[in-house]
Amino acid sequence: MAERVLGWGDDDVAAARVRLGAVVAQLPETSAEIDEYGNTGFFTRGSRFAWILPDHHADGRLALWCKADRHEQQAVVARDPVRYFVAPYMGRFGWIGAHLDPAHDPDWDALAELIEAAWRASATKKAIATFDTANGPG
Repeated sequence: MAERVLGWGDDDVAAARVRLGAVVAQLPETSAEIDEYGNTGFFTRGSRFAWILPDHHADGRLALWCKADRHEQQAVVARDPVRYFVAPYMGRFGWIGAHLDPAHDPDWDALAELIEAAWRASATKKAIATFDTANGPG
């Protein structure tokens, strides 16, 4: 059987984990966990608000999925359908998918904003207030 060519590799996954993990680390009451499949979940209060999915169900993507509402999802995907997509399975709940591989030239600042918005949708009022006091409202 021929080996699949993905267009990204382990170094790209590691770089995405470091870059996006640094964003999440600035958010109060968060944690990160790498599961047995190599997916990195970002959590607050035990609730996942984002995750990095390398080749999820052999889809060939190196992607970030972020919690969002349907209106934001539609706006983000419509604005840049090359970088963003409706996340499979979770898309019906508003989750946004974002390509993280170098070929899609991720907008890391925009991804940080998506992650913060996803966290805000799940975080406690106290955690949000703590963050806003230290950094200004998002």
